[in-house]
Amino acid sequence: MRLSKMIKQIVFIATLVAVVSAAPAEKDPIPILNQESEVDYNGKFHFSYESGDGSKVQQDGELKTIDKENAGEAVQGFYEYKGEDGKTYKVSYTADENGYVPQGEHIPQTPPLIQRALAYLATAPPPKDSKY
Repeated sequence: MRLSKMIKQIVFIATLVAVVSAAPAEKDPIPILNQESEVDYNGKFHFSYESGDGSKVQQDGELKTIDKENAGEAVQGFYEYKGEDGKTYKVSYTADENGYVPQGEHIPQTPPLIQRALAYLATAPPPKDSKY
């Protein structure tokens, strides 16, 4: 009976040692070099920060009335970071009633043929047959 308890303790300790040794090594925290945050009483806001690894974020927004029944936020901003390949990637974006629209050199663009088809579909009347 004592032998089985001792074996359980050894297995528990061995498992604990394995888990601790398999844990990733802690890295030094990345310092925040600059940070701003402002919110106005009318709903406008500004947020930005820059960190020690070169990452940057900036966002500006405001409350927006879309129509009599709908309101929301209109936001624009960017974020920038260094990729594992050493290149700096920057994404500028807007987010409003039209959704999130990112732009960046590394983001694939919609082919012109698809853009024309989408523009046509946006102006086309709805189908008369509603089987679908």
